[in-house]
Amino acid sequence: MKLGDVWFSAIAEAENSDRMIVVSGRTEIEPFIQSGKFKERVEITWKYEADSKGMPNETTGKLMEEVQTVLKQAMEKDKLAIFTGIYTGDGERTWVFYTRNIPAFGRMLNETLAPFETLPLTIYTEKDPEWNEYREMCELQDQDNDDEDLDE
Repeated sequence: MKLGDVWFSAIAEAENSDRMIVVSGRTEIEPFIQSGKFKERVEITWKYEADSKGMPNETTGKLMEEVQTVLKQAMEKDKLAIFTGIYTGDGERTWVFYTRNIPAFGRMLNETLAPFETLPLTIYTEKDPEWNEYREMCELQDQDNDDEDLDE
């Protein structure tokens, strides 16, 4: 299975405020879903001091991009996990991965982030063999496409 790197972007509304959340979701990963090997979802959330629009400042944003790049490379190198989504806004960024093995994911996470100073991250894991969170995220892409159709 070859892992592509095609993403979509969409806008969602934060649950507890009227701020927008920028959502980036990976497409063309159906073979990985169908393999049945990636049954555990891991969400890594970074809370930050938000600007007036709920976004991180430039320095924090750059550090987040750096962390995201090394995490993606490390987790996908041997297909330990598939990086599927990014949610940014309302004072937090969440990265979503689907993994084969939570303990191995945790070890790789610690190893990968060791060169960085301690980051304000929280980790949440859940069994999600049906990829429900991913499918819900993909519905945002369809909604955005529907909105574009209305604009034409």
